Amino acid sequence: MEKKPLSIESRLAQIGSIEEPVTGAVNFPIYQATAFRHPKLGQSTGFDYARTKSPTRKVLEEASAQLESGDAGFACSSGMAALQTIFSLFGQGDHLIVSLDLYGGTYRMLERIFSKFGVSATYIDTNDLDELEKSRRPETKAVFIETPTNPLMMITDIEKVATWAKRHQLLTIVDNTLLTPFFQRPIELGADIVIHSATKYLGGHNDVLAGLIVTKGKELSEEMFFLHNSIGAVLGASDSYQLMRGMKTLALRMERHESNAKAVAEFLKTHPAIDEVFHPAFPDHPGHDIQNKQSSGNTGIFSFKVKDARYVEPILRHIRLIAFAESLGGVESLMTYPAVQTHADIPEEIRKAVGVDDRLLRFSVGIEHIDDLIADLGGALDAAVEEIEGGKHHE
Repeated sequence: MEKKPLSIESRLAQIGSIEEPVTGAVNFPIYQATAFRHPKLGQSTGFDYARTKSPTRKVLEEASAQLESGDAGFACSSGMAALQTIFSLFGQGDHLIVSLDLYGGTYRMLERIFSKFGVSATYIDTNDLDELEKSRRPETKAVFIETPTNPLMMITDIEKVATWAKRHQLLTIVDNTLLTPFFQRPIELGADIVIHSATKYLGGHNDVLAGLIVTKGKELSEEMFFLHNSIGAVLGASDSYQLMRGMKTLALRMERHESNAKAVAEFLKTHPAIDEVFHPAFPDHPGHDIQNKQSSGNTGIFSFKVKDARYVEPILRHIRLIAFAESLGGVESLMTYPAVQTHADIPEEIRKAVGVDDRLLRFSVGIEHIDDLIADLGGALDAAVEEIEGGKHHE
């Protein structure tokens, strides 16, 4: 009888649990060493220097590659370090096509750092093949996609873009931070490289800073190994262990994040202070059908617009259970004001043209009880409306 492959839930729970044959430790140990003894001249245990390869990080990297259906994984010291390593594939004169609604840190790295080295980027709706074709140049080397995007949850058909990119011999790079391999696996849809800010859902507890890269293909994996080792922004042993520990509960957490976020989004849709809710689970959301086709679920983050920008400050002041803080993907709920926080580096005219304006709030919904989250958010919204609108009646 053919053995049935393990489900992703089981593979996540078992990360590192059968990798230590000497003692049988259920959790793979933290190897804090930076140097490794050679048995004799010309021989190696497979580990020489921790920047190049270390035992704890190796287990994490192999698990990441397997979860994303890739050939090689690379654990980096942050999501931005992972981006730097990927963008180092490109050099003087190279051009990238990039998702329009983009995390501000990615935009900053491209426009203020890699532009110095002659790498240019064009920002478009990557789901529009006509726009892709118009933006393609002889020097174009890759398409970089966020899907869903941060913060407006725009969706790109990964398979459609990857097919187009392969026809033109371009790489397809997908930021899969918001959905994780539990809900979406871009390499199975034709992508060449997947990136994660593993600080977010993969770590899941707002306590470890990390990035992950997964590549498909021998030549590309070898080139990424060279860059990872040469740049040296690698993840340490303790952080690798902590990230693996977080990933073991990813399936349970993502299910709770998804259900909580949808319930909160449905509540906001009916609240009189809210103008618009951006969540791919809603049938009227652009890309809803694509999201359902290429992903098995939805993330725990979404954005919404209040009807009056003056509501923002009192909302953020009145939330108690929900923290006013940057980042996303942890068990604790966080609310962010993208225009002045995560997307402040994107020029105002570009932000506003996309829809990241002064009425937009981003909500990373945690795993708290849904009734407590709605009570906290609803109370803050009502207090904000009373504070702003109530004041009008006393003027």
